[in-house]
Amino acid sequence: MAEKTGPIAVGETAPDFTLKDQEGKEFRLSGQKGKRVLLSFHPLAWTGVCTKQMLSLEANFKTITSLNTLPVGLSVDPLPSKKAWADDMKLKNLRILSDFWPHGAVAKAYGIFREHGGTSERANIIVDEKGKVAWVKVYEISQLPDINEVIAALKNLPGK
Repeated sequence: MAEKTGPIAVGETAPDFTLKDQEGKEFRLSGQKGKRVLLSFHPLAWTGVCTKQMLSLEANFKTITSLNTLPVGLSVDPLPSKKAWADDMKLKNLRILSDFWPHGAVAKAYGIFREHGGTSERANIIVDEKGKVAWVKVYEISQLPDINEVIAALKNLPGK
């Protein structure tokens, strides 16, 4: 995967990737054709804002999936950490993906890797049913993404 400078833009083809979730199951972006995918990047597991971000996705999972969208969380943490964190948060639906090795490769491909910290930016990226980027928002690291804004963006996209 090529590394981008600056966040990926709306209309670009989303770089395909395969990562493992907290259960060790593979998730392939291109395997989700016909659905939208919400890529919710968070810098590090076990931190306050990141925990709230993932719990917000879990709490709104049914609303998001009712909009033909599969939400997933992504960070550079290794799988054992993702598994323990998911268990601690009592996630039942949300898959959280490990972009650990090659370190941050997906975040780099989407132009949101923070070289100085070795993590991704905090960002939400919506990939449409055809694999194109439909919406991008990068947040301040300390800012909790507004889930209602994300749901509104999903409702305002063409199709469903």
